[in-house]
Amino acid sequence: MGNKGQQRQGGMASHGKLAMSAATPNSGFERYLRYPLVDAIFKRRSRRISQGIGEVSAGSLTWHSNDKPHPLTELEQSILIAATGITGITMPDMPDRTEAGSQLLGSPMVNAIGRAASSPDNAQATVFIMIDDSGTYLLRKPDFTLPPGTVPAADDLVRAAQQAKRRILGRRLEFPRRFPCYVGRNRMVSNLPGTTIFMPIVDLSRQYINGMMYLLSQADGQRPAFIDDWNFYRWAGCKRWIKNGFLNPNLKLPLGYLGTFRIHVEADLLVQNLLLTIQAMGLGGWVHAGFPGPFLLGDPSYRARYGPGLGFDFSKPKLDWRVFLRPVTPLPAWSPNPIALGDHLKAFCPPNYSDMASAVDAVLAEKYGPGGLYSTPEAFAPSFKPGLAQTFIDEVPHYDPDVVACTKEICTYIYETYGRFPAHVDAFHVPGIWVQTHHLALDYYDTLYAHGYSDSQAQHRELWHGEES
Repeated sequence: MGNKGQQRQGGMASHGKLAMSAATPNSGFERYLRYPLVDAIFKRRSRRISQGIGEVSAGSLTWHSNDKPHPLTELEQSILIAATGITGITMPDMPDRTEAGSQLLGSPMVNAIGRAASSPDNAQATVFIMIDDSGTYLLRKPDFTLPPGTVPAADDLVRAAQQAKRRILGRRLEFPRRFPCYVGRNRMVSNLPGTTIFMPIVDLSRQYINGMMYLLSQADGQRPAFIDDWNFYRWAGCKRWIKNGFLNPNLKLPLGYLGTFRIHVEADLLVQNLLLTIQAMGLGGWVHAGFPGPFLLGDPSYRARYGPGLGFDFSKPKLDWRVFLRPVTPLPAWSPNPIALGDHLKAFCPPNYSDMASAVDAVLAEKYGPGGLYSTPEAFAPSFKPGLAQTFIDEVPHYDPDVVACTKEICTYIYETYGRFPAHVDAFHVPGIWVQTHHLALDYYDTLYAHGYSDSQAQHRELWHGEES
C-alpha cells in the first residue's frame, strides 16, 4: 500500500474544519489552551506510527512512505515538559490537632511548590529523561514559578523548558534494537528520528525516609513495628523501641510490603498528563516499555555489554557473609545501587552521606533547618492570606525527637544489613516505561483505518505549522 490516503479523517462534525485564513502562528497553542478535558480523555488513543517511518511491514497491509521525520518544535516540546512540571503553590490544608486538642504532625510535606500531578507528601521525587534528535536531557525543576492561578503564555513555557533541560548526552540515547533493550515489535517504531521520548526516574531515598517518619508519627499504640521479610522476619532495627513501648509489636509492617512507599505513583500520574496533552495538541504518541533500569542508568554489571547508559554512579554492597543468602534474597537487595548522576541528582544514603543518621539529618534540614521549608513563611506565603503563613510556621508541629531517633535506627539497620539504602528497592527507581510523542503519519491512518485519529490530529499541521491539512 502506498502513502496516499483518502480524505482526511477527524471528528469534524463536533468542531468543524477551520478555514485556512483563520490559522495564525499561535493558533495551535490557543486551541490547546481551550481543548476540552473530556475530549482529551475520550479521544486519547495510542497512535504509534510517526511521520518519517519508511515502512510498516504487515503482510498485505504493508504501508510505505517517503515522508521525512518532522521533529517537535521548541514550543511543542515545552508544552509537554510543562505537563510534568511546576504549576504553582500547594496548600497545607490539613488538621494538625487531634479531637482532644493535642498535636498532630502538621509538616509531612517535602515541598511547597505544586506540580502538575499529585505526589505523596508533595515529595516531587520524579524527574524525566527527555530524548530527541539533539541529545538526551535531564529535566529539572525550573527556577521560577508563576503567580497562583496564572495560565502560562507560550514564552513562559519555552523559558521554563530551557531552564529545566540539562544535557546529559549529545546524542539520542540508544541500545541494540533487540530484547531485552526493546520488546518485540517496539524496536521498529520506538525512539526513531523525529520522535521525543519522556522517561521517568524516581528518587525514592528522600521520601522513603520522610515517609517512614510519617508512619512513625501515629498516636501511642498505633505506631507500626518494622520487620524485614527478606531477612527471616527479624525486627528491622527497632527492637528497643518495641521494648520501651514506643512501637506496637502487634502492628508488624514488612519492609518488602512497603516497596516504593507509593512514591512511584507520582510518575504514573505525570505519564497520564503527557498522554492527555498529546491528544490536546493533536500529536501522536503512546506509552510502552522503555530501556530496562540497569541498562538505562549504567549498572556496572552490564556496562561491558551495553555501555554506560546515562552514567549514574553506583554503590556496590559489601555482602560479606550475606553472600551465602543471595539465593534466597530477592533483587535488588544484593545488587549495585544507583546513588547519583553527577552533580545533578544525589540520593539520601551513603556514600553521599557518612551514614544513614546523617542522611536523615539532611532530610530534616531541608524541612526544619535554616532556610528550610518550615523555618520561614516565604514558601507558603502565596497560599495564605496576609500574615497567616507566619502563624502557620510558628504553630505547625514538627517530627517528634523519638520519631527521628527511631527512623535513624531503622534506616541504619537497612544499610548495615544490606550494604545499601534502600535495600528492597533502588535509591533511583526506573518504572520501566516511557512516553513517545511525535507528529503523526496521517497518510498511514487514512489508508488503513476508518477513524484513525481525531480532529486535533487532523488540524495539527494547519494550526501549529501553517500547512494545509
